[in-house]
Amino acid sequence: MSVRTPSKLEKILSEGHLAVTSECGPPRGSDPEVITKKAELIKDYVDAVNVTDNQTSVTRLCSLAACIRLKLMGVEPVLQMVTRDRNRIALQSDILGAASFDIHNILCLSGDHQSFGDCPQSQNVYDIDSMQLIQTIRHMRDEGKFLGGDDIQRPPKMFVGAAANPFADPFEIRIPRLAKKIAAGAEFIQTQCIYNLDKFERWMELARQRGLHEKVHILAGLTPLKSAGMARYMKNRVPGMDVPDEVVQRMAKTPKEKQAAEGINICIESIQRLKEIEGVHGFHIMAIEWEEKVPEIVERAGLYPRPKVT
Repeated sequence: MSVRTPSKLEKILSEGHLAVTSECGPPRGSDPEVITKKAELIKDYVDAVNVTDNQTSVTRLCSLAACIRLKLMGVEPVLQMVTRDRNRIALQSDILGAASFDIHNILCLSGDHQSFGDCPQSQNVYDIDSMQLIQTIRHMRDEGKFLGGDDIQRPPKMFVGAAANPFADPFEIRIPRLAKKIAAGAEFIQTQCIYNLDKFERWMELARQRGLHEKVHILAGLTPLKSAGMARYMKNRVPGMDVPDEVVQRMAKTPKEKQAAEGINICIESIQRLKEIEGVHGFHIMAIEWEEKVPEIVERAGLYPRPKVT
């Protein structure tokens, strides 16, 4: 079997640098410029760019095609793949499709339930779940075999990631669930966006008690707030989100015309505090439809220039 060449993201992490990833949501149409323009804004400030897979169950340009666009631009993509819409045949097929373009980072997700999206009457699949998807990719990569047992010609060389939400209830199962994803084969973790830093620090402390921070690369998720209204919406309407009252109040007390800048300040302050937490190996900046602010965040947080790897 051929030797696996690490992705740029994997090299950054394995060499001990703080990694920076970001995210591009594909368009609700076939215009490739929507994704390439977003990528142009951030490509020099991050190590890799996630492409979401029909996020919130709303139909969009597929993640794989958007990742190919990024790859052709010289931007390292992270293919997000949800198990909601595909059975194990289609999942393995798309993994091979990505590998054929030398896309070597993948984030395994269950996906939001279809009732949240634009086709609530559609049938979910969930033939396998996100942990089984992690196992599938590791099996294809490490054993060079399909789930059915046959050999793969040129197996995929994926760096396998998963998501974690330190804030969802019940809190006491968050670390056991993380441990299961690591045991399944996850090599990096991108977390839900963090506003409650105290709770995240407790989650990391519990992870360290089990030695999980030495078994996986944890990237702390951040989403800058644009307004007090966004802060209230995230707090009250987004499941699994934990926005403390003091964050909402800080945004609300800021004059309306300065709230966006204050949201950026909060994000940068959070990064500075998160840098000090043992086991945090990088940051995943999800500036939703606000990609133009990623360079400022990365620069002001002291994460620029990005390290070079060969």
